[in-house]
Amino acid sequence: MSLTGTLLSGVAGLKAQTNAMAILSDNISNINTIGYKKSLATFSTLVVNSAASTTYSPGGVKSGRFALIDNQGVLQASNRPLDVAITGNGFFAVNTDGNGAGDNLFTRAGSFHEDNQGRLVNSAGMYLMGWTLDQDGAISNVNQLDVVSVGTLNGVAVDTNAVSIGANLDSTETAGVNAPAIFTNAVATATTLTALNALADPNATPAFRRAIQVFDSLGTAHNLNISFEKTSTANVWGFVLHAATPADISATGDLDPAAGVVNGIVGYGTLTFNGDGSLSSVTSGASMTAGSTAAPYSSANPLQGFYTNATGSPQTIPLIWSNGASSSAIAFDFGTPGTVGTGLTDGISQFASDYNVAFINQNGSAVGLRTGVSIDKDGFVVASFSNGATQRIYQVPLTTFADPTALESRNGNAYAQTVQSGSFNWRIVNTGGAGRIEPSALESSNADLGDEFSNMIVTQRAYSANAKTITTADEMLDELLRIKR
Repeated sequence: MSLTGTLLSGVAGLKAQTNAMAILSDNISNINTIGYKKSLATFSTLVVNSAASTTYSPGGVKSGRFALIDNQGVLQASNRPLDVAITGNGFFAVNTDGNGAGDNLFTRAGSFHEDNQGRLVNSAGMYLMGWTLDQDGAISNVNQLDVVSVGTLNGVAVDTNAVSIGANLDSTETAGVNAPAIFTNAVATATTLTALNALADPNATPAFRRAIQVFDSLGTAHNLNISFEKTSTANVWGFVLHAATPADISATGDLDPAAGVVNGIVGYGTLTFNGDGSLSSVTSGASMTAGSTAAPYSSANPLQGFYTNATGSPQTIPLIWSNGASSSAIAFDFGTPGTVGTGLTDGISQFASDYNVAFINQNGSAVGLRTGVSIDKDGFVVASFSNGATQRIYQVPLTTFADPTALESRNGNAYAQTVQSGSFNWRIVNTGGAGRIEPSALESSNADLGDEFSNMIVTQRAYSANAKTITTADEMLDELLRIKR
């Protein structure tokens, strides 16, 4: 044992407490940093083996740092749609380069915004990474993340694929002139085609006609008409779905213009009603193919035109546009068919009342400009447009580690993978141990100002005590030197 060793032990104590104070100062300075994870000062003994058991050689103390990376911070509400917080386990995957060519890092700081190229970047300049989605909203490549960029989405059009009609047909109407020739479940003939074209003529006056506007994949509006004519059979009406003008459609499914369809006919068939005015069945018209017959609606005879199964599910009608847009397939829903007492009037009905249209709903829209971007609770990056349409373009995963406390701290409140932390795993939100995403929220620093000030007092006192050890050892050395005098 030596007084010099005592001095060195005191010096080691001063260094350790200085390190602890530095850690505390970092925690305090980042008290308002979004997603910041506090650190704790750790201490361990340094033991020096003595040459004899009767003496003691002081080794001092060694200080270290332990980051509470896995400790949840308090969530605070935000009014920004690109502010997101994580509840539970996981990190956002980010990159230091806007093209994804930089360092792959991980952060809990979810305060994102668009840069001048439409890329989502947080306040530290880290670019958000996510899975790219295809047109159907499915992940294109689960093994690859790309920089989330919405700058190319200037607008979007939504093509119509579903139309539902609710209307009343007047049961007191008389049978139409063309109805018997058209709506017979027989082989399509030239007479049938002539009568169909006559009813679909823009200048014709059927019992009831209603316009329907649909949109193609380019956002162009097309006007269709549906014309109704009562047949000589009780409670049976015929309908023809056709273009408002022949130029609207260049070819239509089974009805080939080359076969003599000149008025843009899409399809035709019959509606049969129950005695209580509810819809009983829907029958598809005959195909223009020679020898083809029309089949009544039933589970045994799936229809060519509108309904295909016993539950009355609408069938899609193909439409081929002449303006270069992709072909459409639109499901026309006339309501729920059934027997007396089970048939509904949720679509087309037949009562002794004036013709009336309750609704014609279609799900398409014209081109809309992008009005905003948000991140939802499932991690989807959703673009919103002025036409009311929304589109999922990316899905943000949460990255998990076997030991997140072993991650290496980097500038910008981000972390890098280490050998001790284990390899990263991209997980879908709220699955496989990953946490949840809270939209319009931010995770506050997990440092508490009261705790930090309390620890600062303890650290200051410990520093003073170590300083006192040094001054006492110095006085003892001075006493030793005076013995020689």
